Amino acid sequence: MRDVHAWRRVASGAALILPDGCLDVIVRPDGEAVVAGPDAVAREHVGDGAYRGVRFSHGLGPLVLGVPADELVDRTVPLADVVGRVPDVGSWLRSRLRDLPDDERWAAAVFDASARGVPVAAIADRLGWSARTLHRRCRTRFGYGPQHLHRVLRLRRALTRRRDGSGWAAVAAEVGYVDQQHLARETRALTGRSPSALGR
Repeated sequence: MRDVHAWRRVASGAALILPDGCLDVIVRPDGEAVVAGPDAVAREHVGDGAYRGVRFSHGLGPLVLGVPADELVDRTVPLADVVGRVPDVGSWLRSRLRDLPDDERWAAAVFDASARGVPVAAIADRLGWSARTLHRRCRTRFGYGPQHLHRVLRLRRALTRRRDGSGWAAVAAEVGYVDQQHLARETRALTGRSPSALGR
């Protein structure tokens, strides 16, 4: 399933975690399972050891957990507090994915369109929804409204283009910022760092 990504990471010290519109179920080095809700802005993680987890993108996480995403924004909470005691996290997640309710896939369509830089008004128009309806429904699946999701995913596009070797001015023009200063302001607002600091 394209919306589910298993990962493993060995952490040492501090690391900056950028917002990505996703939700993770993580097993910490001590064995505790936690839910890392969608981040509205970057946060610093400090810890050592081997972490493993599953990232749910495209608004899938709230369906798996049965909890609206806006209840988990910028929070990391024990999985047991969200869904009750789970003896085996992997088995539980596989069972939940098999038994997911039918979904209209609107959240995946919103995520993909936002990732491509489609304006929010155009997304609402494609769905036949008002801006208010789109905002309300996005909060339940992404934790925040479509405009903030658009900003988060635009920043990720910008950082990807920068890693590909483009200069910051070209990146700003390519991904939809007004200019390089606009990119710098948005980067600081979402991460607390300048574009050049993130690039390093």
